[in-house]
Amino acid sequence: MEHLILLTGIVLISCALFDKIFGRTGVPGLFLFILLGMLFGSDGLLKIPFDNYVHAGNLCSAALVLIMFYGGLGTNLKAARPVLKESLFLSCAGTLMTAALVGLFGVKILGLPLLEGMLLGSVICSTDAASVFSILRSQKMNLKYGTASLLELESGSNDPFSYMATVVYWP
Repeated sequence: MEHLILLTGIVLISCALFDKIFGRTGVPGLFLFILLGMLFGSDGLLKIPFDNYVHAGNLCSAALVLIMFYGGLGTNLKAARPVLKESLFLSCAGTLMTAALVGLFGVKILGLPLLEGMLLGSVICSTDAASVFSILRSQKMNLKYGTASLLELESGSNDPFSYMATVVYWP
């Protein structure tokens, strides 16, 4: 058990160091986490075996909750309040419209059945909030008319809509 705690600490410290080092170059931290996962994984260089799929599912569910609500945790509420209505409209209607359009594309162009096309649209309809935040903060973009707050709030709140469309509508 001690070696697992040590290994977890090494992975977390490596992630923090890589994020600090490569954060200045514009390389997204998520890319570095994926590389570390490949390095430490069962098919990577260190060949750490992992076959507890129930544990992996629980970890993934916990990570999904953190990822989905990351936008709400990092958004400046004072700056977001003036664009709250617009961002919620974009995250609701925009996400559902994107899911429908991508789903119809999958049906008409790719020849998928209706449910599979709509599932495809639901899965990819949300924007990656972490990427939007990373770009806005690392480039220190000074967007006019509260657009940065609008983008942050919309990107952070559209993931739950995408998740619900994936789980609820397409059994």
